[in-house]
Amino acid sequence: MPHALITGASLGLGRAVAFELARRGWNLTIDARHAEPLASTAWALSELTSVRAIPGDVADATHREQLVAAVVAAGRLDLLINNASDLGGSPLPSLRELGPEAYEQLLRTNVIAPQQLIRDLLPSLHPQSVIINVSSDAGVEHYETWGGYGSSKAALDHQTMTWAAEEPDFRWYSLDPGDMRTAMHQAAYPDEDISDRPEPETVAPIVMALIASHLPSGRYRGAELITKLAARAGSR
Repeated sequence: MPHALITGASLGLGRAVAFELARRGWNLTIDARHAEPLASTAWALSELTSVRAIPGDVADATHREQLVAAVVAAGRLDLLINNASDLGGSPLPSLRELGPEAYEQLLRTNVIAPQQLIRDLLPSLHPQSVIINVSSDAGVEHYETWGGYGSSKAALDHQTMTWAAEEPDFRWYSLDPGDMRTAMHQAAYPDEDISDRPEPETVAPIVMALIASHLPSGRYRGAELITKLAARAGSR
């Protein structure tokens, strides 16, 4: 059975993708900062597949070692989704207000943790393995108060494509899934009604389509990906 590691899998897109994979027979290793919602998610997933749930913060090196050990015990890794992210505060601070400790935490979680986790997992990958780093439109667009978070995602995009250049045996995707009705998105807009945003469960099939697509390594927007895949299918 294929094996996937998903960080930040207790809520939002990470949770939704975990269930999509579980229904297709994937074995899972998942993590999240908070133990209780992670345990609840793991219990529900265990009705569908084998799941290892390891609570902790990906910015912590000891926790990353635990994730790597779980992958090694499973034998190999077919899919890594670096979904865990730090927002940088709620409400989001302007660059003028963003202090060094908060910015450093953003970079540790959104940039350094994925790079270090990938680095330690390379021996467990095989030539068909897929790595997805979850990005954001804030990584390429410029919005007031999104400078800290957006610049960390821009760095993650650059890192992803550098991995692709250095390790071409694997498929590397930086995915901008678009706005979703998640706790993180609500924290970014604490005074707004975000009920018009799509549920993560409606976006998860786009992630599954990317995994199965065999598209070349690159940065993809969720909204554009389905059109690209449909056009490619029509040209065959």
